[in-house]
Amino acid sequence: MTIQKITPFLWYSEEAEEASAFYADIFPDSRVVRVTAVTSAGSTKLVEFVLSGQPFFAMSSGGGDSFNHSVSLVVSCDDQEELDRYWNALLEGGGSPEACGWLKDRFGVSWQIVPSDLIPMMSDPDPVKATRVAEAMMKMVKFDAATLRAAYSGTTD
Repeated sequence: MTIQKITPFLWYSEEAEEASAFYADIFPDSRVVRVTAVTSAGSTKLVEFVLSGQPFFAMSSGGGDSFNHSVSLVVSCDDQEELDRYWNALLEGGGSPEACGWLKDRFGVSWQIVPSDLIPMMSDPDPVKATRVAEAMMKMVKFDAATLRAAYSGTTD
């Protein structure tokens, strides 16, 4: 695995290896690269993995802080089928859906599963279009891309 200038690092109490394998099974171009036992630190393990071509590190070492919403992973989806697939896969095994396209997986990591055109629609210089999209988004748990696009174009009921 090539070390990048900036690489996300996730600290799990115990589940880094399990979580990394779970994610690698969901996303294409993904794999667990290496699991290293850090023998000088008890049962600590360092996991190197790749998700959709993006390198990550994870560590299992008790006593870490719980994950929270201040950091999330955003998955940009080209169509509703892809959005549904990632949404359902990440909820598998005990995840929980949240508002506005957010979910927490069974390991407590926050994800945002979004249509790839959501940010461009929300940042449109036409405030009427952007507001319609934001208002539609606020009513959703899992995103419905067609409804968001209809709100953007002004063709909703």
